[in-house]
Amino acid sequence: MSVQTPIKRLTAPDIAAKKGGEPIVSLTAYHAHTAAIADEHCDFLLVGDSLGMVMHGFESTLPVPLELMIIHGRAVMRGSSRALVVVDMPFGSYEESPQIAFRNAAEIIKETQVGAVKLEGGARMAETIHYLTERGIPVMAHIGLTPQSINVMGGFKVQGRAKEQWKLLEEDAKAVSKAGAFSVVLEAMPEALAKRITKLVPIPTIGIGAGKECDGQILVMEDMLGLSPWVPKFVKKFGAVGDAIEGAIGGYAKEVREGSFPAPEHTYAMKAPQKKVARKATRKR
Repeated sequence: MSVQTPIKRLTAPDIAAKKGGEPIVSLTAYHAHTAAIADEHCDFLLVGDSLGMVMHGFESTLPVPLELMIIHGRAVMRGSSRALVVVDMPFGSYEESPQIAFRNAAEIIKETQVGAVKLEGGARMAETIHYLTERGIPVMAHIGLTPQSINVMGGFKVQGRAKEQWKLLEEDAKAVSKAGAFSVVLEAMPEALAKRITKLVPIPTIGIGAGKECDGQILVMEDMLGLSPWVPKFVKKFGAVGDAIEGAIGGYAKEVREGSFPAPEHTYAMKAPQKKVARKATRKR
């Protein structure tokens, strides 16, 4: 008989069950140290393809390869123990066909051991979402502003500001829910629309720039910590970590240049020489 290890982390069904209850808390995470800090406070951690911009200096998420998502996914899993970890499927890894999407999603799951993947797109991705969920891969959907589509959208633009655009976004939300997504991210849309969608679908809505009426919220960790040089309107800076880092590095550089660091308490001393113990001669009898 095989021995089964109990799942200690929150799972996709656990997140789905939070619909209409206590607000779901989530953040992006890209490496082990910050994942360990956020793990205690978040219901799920998203290894977002935003890491391409935040950590690797890309102008958009489009250049991010699958291999990079897997590397960061492993790091976040090592750093966390409680929260569900979700990995973004990067641009080009799922759009071509449901079969290719499954192959790449399965690689993410096998290589990282995360509990779910996220992909962008509404009704057009419903077939793929259904294909993945039917084969054992939990999917978080993402509609509204979808950063991987910025070339089509003409940039990072708020969606649904005109009432005539609402129907399309509502249909997107219904399509991904019906296809089997366990939750859906609503990005950059008016609060009134997000509230309507939240009431319309039976799965949790996770807002980012979509107001407080969603079932949960997510932000890019570096944005809310004050590490990013520019942030969207919807971001509140809950910390000034960037200023703290700059102050610490400035202090370090100053002390190195003036010769006060490293001080004696930061250096290793030589071991004291050991005293030789004279051996007593023994006489043969």
